[in-house]
Amino acid sequence: MTHLKFSTRPGFKTFDHLFDELLNVNWNNSTKQSSTQPAVNIFETAEAYHLELNVPGRNKEDFKVNIENGLLTISYEKVEEKRADDYKTVRREFGFNNFSRSFHIDEKINAEDVQAKYENGLLKFWLPKKEQPKNEVKQIAVQ
Repeated sequence: MTHLKFSTRPGFKTFDHLFDELLNVNWNNSTKQSSTQPAVNIFETAEAYHLELNVPGRNKEDFKVNIENGLLTISYEKVEEKRADDYKTVRREFGFNNFSRSFHIDEKINAEDVQAKYENGLLKFWLPKKEQPKNEVKQIAVQ
């Protein structure tokens, strides 16, 4: 289904339209997932950030994850297996597209201790926060 968006000022994007593009939301207020980008949820707790990518039906060995220059990059690439000549596809409605997603992580994240786990179709990341130095009160003796 194609969703049309109208503008009274062609060539200019409205404020709402920019948010629609950034958040990938259509006019029915439902989220639509790009065919090449998995949906992601990001949560924050006092100890860490939690990132979840919706990527069912894949093997954890096919994911590539790295952190370089403050950029967490998650990618998936699967080479399609060759089928025997006598194995003819009659109908194919799904497939697994390759993707790459990147997230900026700042100095608050302890990049050395990032952990990833793939379970039940979700690729989950735990990005622990660095301990913030506490401002200690120092008493200075007056002489």
